[in-house]
Amino acid sequence: MSAIDLLASAITIAQTCLALAMTCATVRLVLGPRAQDRVLALDTLYVNAMVLIVVFGMREGSSAYFEAALVIGMLGFVATAALAKFLLRGAVIE
Repeated sequence: MSAIDLLASAITIAQTCLALAMTCATVRLVLGPRAQDRVLALDTLYVNAMVLIVVFGMREGSSAYFEAALVIGMLGFVATAALAKFLLRGAVIE
């Protein structure tokens, strides 16, 4: 088994594990009993999506996917901060 085959196998396993983690986060997002659980599940979901795009970029050998993952990370952080502020105070903009 060459190094390229080993890397391709590792990337496939990583994508499978990330898809499984995204499925678990989606279940928590839908079934979460409280709003805090749903926000945490959404945070986990965007982080897993960001890493999945990075792994897909490694598979394709393109750097454009890394920029897309960076944008998802920034938007996800802002969304998480806004949702946390909304849960604490009841309004995002005062």
